[in-house]
Amino acid sequence: MTKQTFTRRSALLGAGALGVAGAMAGPGPAGAQGGVTLRWWSTQSVPAQLEAYKFQIAQFEAANPGIKVVFEPTSNETYAAQLAAAFASGQVPNIVTHLPSFAVTNYWRNGLLEPFNDVIQMVGSDKFYPDANRIYEVEKGVYGGAGIGGTAANTLWLRTDLMKKAGIENAPKTWDELRAAARKMQGGGIYGAPLPYAKNSMTTLVFICFVRLAGGQVFTPDLEVAIDSKEALNALEFYKSMRELCPPGATGYSWGESLTAFVSGATATGLYTGRVLANVVAQNPRIQDSLAAATYPSIAAGVPSWTFNDFPSIFIPKAAKDMAATKKFAAHIFASEGYIKQLHAAPGHVLPVLKAIADDPRYLDNPIISKYPKEVKLMAENSAAGFNLGFESPRHKPNLKAGDVVNSGVIAELVQRVCLNNEDPKKALGETAVKIEKIVMG
Repeated sequence: MTKQTFTRRSALLGAGALGVAGAMAGPGPAGAQGGVTLRWWSTQSVPAQLEAYKFQIAQFEAANPGIKVVFEPTSNETYAAQLAAAFASGQVPNIVTHLPSFAVTNYWRNGLLEPFNDVIQMVGSDKFYPDANRIYEVEKGVYGGAGIGGTAANTLWLRTDLMKKAGIENAPKTWDELRAAARKMQGGGIYGAPLPYAKNSMTTLVFICFVRLAGGQVFTPDLEVAIDSKEALNALEFYKSMRELCPPGATGYSWGESLTAFVSGATATGLYTGRVLANVVAQNPRIQDSLAAATYPSIAAGVPSWTFNDFPSIFIPKAAKDMAATKKFAAHIFASEGYIKQLHAAPGHVLPVLKAIADDPRYLDNPIISKYPKEVKLMAENSAAGFNLGFESPRHKPNLKAGDVVNSGVIAELVQRVCLNNEDPKKALGETAVKIEKIVMG
């Protein structure tokens, strides 16, 4: 990764090193002299996002003398440990944003969160897209958090120039077509795909997508473990077959490395959110006119697509100090001018959850969004119909153990056992199902 490549995984870079002083601070408790200090944690902190946060903080502080806000970056791979330490010590942040929805349900289940209803009412519940916060209704009429945006994390990205060179006319719709296309485009230092094979959350979450795209499920609608299935075996078989079409370093890939592989031109296809667009324009403009997005293929034409939306969240720890000021700032994050700046910091990556914002000329007036309207529209449509392990389908009950399963790493370990170590897939899958059952019962 070059110095110019900032992704979810590189979010731990200190804000001071990025030249954002004053309103920003590194991880750790902060105190205000003679006033209130609110702490804001997020896994999203590329430079443009930090500038948006700085704007939102400055607006809030100007309207609320005596209240100071400090921003503290974390990352997708480390937030669980950092928040565990914060909850244990009582030194919790006031606001946490951009964690996946299943993290919210997990913390709520453990009695660690403040109900978010007041903030939703302050923003205006009617301003959100219908059912935008359905995944956060942790109890009847009670919300553990809210969505701060939407994502289409398993969007298939294609290089149309490489497709043309290989004689491929259309985006692949099935796994066989995807594998054939990747194989045709591979060569000359370019690999077919950047799928992850490391023991981390990306491998876990991506493989869950493949189980669903095979027509399977990790849990039944009543939350019985269902991963030990023919569909999951098919997913493992396909995932293993793609290993030869991925760079050697894919055994260590997380989100950042996978993104960089496609953006840099090292792979012919990509699997990521809309951050691809801004990163290509900024870091590899020679391919910016050869980009196309598609819904990720399923195993066969009759198997419906399944988009992974981690439903980036906003929530408040119950032990947070200065609760009235905290809720006021949480609502302020959705104020249109600052919220649009935040979305523009990674255009197409985090998509709006407020109806009026999606049609706001200020939101649409962005070079990336106006350059790639079809791609942004596709991702918005897919994310609106998206799911994740905490909410696998409309028939599924909310899965309060989803975060525990993801953080355990047992699904990523399954991928490594079968795809890297050549272990018997049926045996590995059965043992993984038992491990998941123990997590659910634990």
